[in-house]
Amino acid sequence: MQVSNKPSPMAKIWHIVSMIPEGKVYSYGKVADLAGLPGRARLVSKALRAAPPEMALPWHRVINSQGKISFAEHTPPFIEQMQSLRAEGIIVNRGRVKLSDYEWQPDIATLVLSMPY
Repeated sequence: MQVSNKPSPMAKIWHIVSMIPEGKVYSYGKVADLAGLPGRARLVSKALRAAPPEMALPWHRVINSQGKISFAEHTPPFIEQMQSLRAEGIIVNRGRVKLSDYEWQPDIATLVLSMPY
């Protein structure tokens, strides 16, 4: 029996999210794409909820493709995400981030050299 050394889909997602730099955001769908899981944006959300707290993933840097925080407005998770983004210097207006200003634009060399898979 052969044992696979390939990382799980969740491990791939966690790795991509861990790469998002401070002061930048990335969408659920683009995280999925970089993790080799196109069309699996909802899996990104599931993976972030399942991440062990000790990983300290910057989950707050992941927003939807329209630049919005996906939690319901005025809920504790919405407020926490908005405050975390603002603490990094990101302007959040009514739960929306201007992607043209704050979307992470990883270069190919960074991606190729940092991917464990």
